[in-house]
Amino acid sequence: MREIATFEEFLPQLIFYSYFKHPRPLIFDLTKLDINKVRQFYKLGYPRFPMYKPRSFHLENAIPINRKVLSIIHDPIITQEGGVKLSALFGWNDPELLAQLYIADVYECSYGIAQYEIVERVEVDGFPVKEDGFTYSTESFLKAWRAKSGFHEPDIVDYRAIIRDFDVVEMVDRGHIDEVWLFAFPYAGYYESIMAGPGAFWCNAPPLTLEEGCNRRFVIMGFNYERGVGEMLEDLGHRAESILTHVFRNQAADNLWERFTRYDQKYPGRAELGNIHYAPNSERDYDWGNPRKVPSKCDDWYQYPEFQNEFRLVNCAEWGAGDIRMHHMWWFQHLPHFVGSKDEVFNNWWEYVMDPNGVE
Repeated sequence: MREIATFEEFLPQLIFYSYFKHPRPLIFDLTKLDINKVRQFYKLGYPRFPMYKPRSFHLENAIPINRKVLSIIHDPIITQEGGVKLSALFGWNDPELLAQLYIADVYECSYGIAQYEIVERVEVDGFPVKEDGFTYSTESFLKAWRAKSGFHEPDIVDYRAIIRDFDVVEMVDRGHIDEVWLFAFPYAGYYESIMAGPGAFWCNAPPLTLEEGCNRRFVIMGFNYERGVGEMLEDLGHRAESILTHVFRNQAADNLWERFTRYDQKYPGRAELGNIHYAPNSERDYDWGNPRKVPSKCDDWYQYPEFQNEFRLVNCAEWGAGDIRMHHMWWFQHLPHFVGSKDEVFNNWWEYVMDPNGVE
């Protein structure tokens, strides 16, 4: 058999193998992948996928939830550096590749329930406007980035300007989009997520009030293309934490969401899944590589809502031994995703995470 000599020859076979081992939606046009995207594919940790535990297949999965996305990418061209984009100048990730890999990971760890589609994509040759009216020039941003100091304060972007300039409310109201993804460089001023629309509530950021009317709530995600898909999943995780905390806000203190997020440091001997920052055995924030074994009821959530109340010892080997992406996919994979309801809450928690309009 002839040896495979190049990335271009190897990648199609690699993805073919990966798709058969881990069925996922086909997201690549392999004939159009260039060598830089191939290298980024490896740099971002692919094709390493979490090894999932068996779950109960007698429980019926909820129906898929389709969400349409407006993707806005601020990636200015730096003329004084040969006309390359900012992302390319510093060797940061391709926003389009990040988006497609994120879509695939969310699809996989939700058992095919959470299905995103980018229906509008806008690439901006420029820097977004800050809330106080400031806008970086290429010179001022490059100077601050290379010095690692001198970034503008306050940092927050002008969300209302983005919503106005890209006709977001009009697209939400007519059902053309359901949410917005913002991609930009470090210090762009984005929250990881923020919610707008009637009755908007805390979504890892204060709710955004709009001058113009809007018929539906929608979430704006903020992604940094210097970082990877693991950090994008972390943004989604904090969105999930905020929304589910709101869903269960009127229930008893030991409600199902509170149980889901228990970790050993806070509940010795009674860990379940933990939260996005704390795995079941974590002793500090982001401690996803801790080898210490603790009892956990994590497997109970594969049977939701038919709990068996069985503990077993777990450590970081369960969720990728410190890999941010693998921990977050492991965490999301346990999120209830079945038909029916319990205690007046859907057994499919993705329903709330994906669509805040379903939250009372």
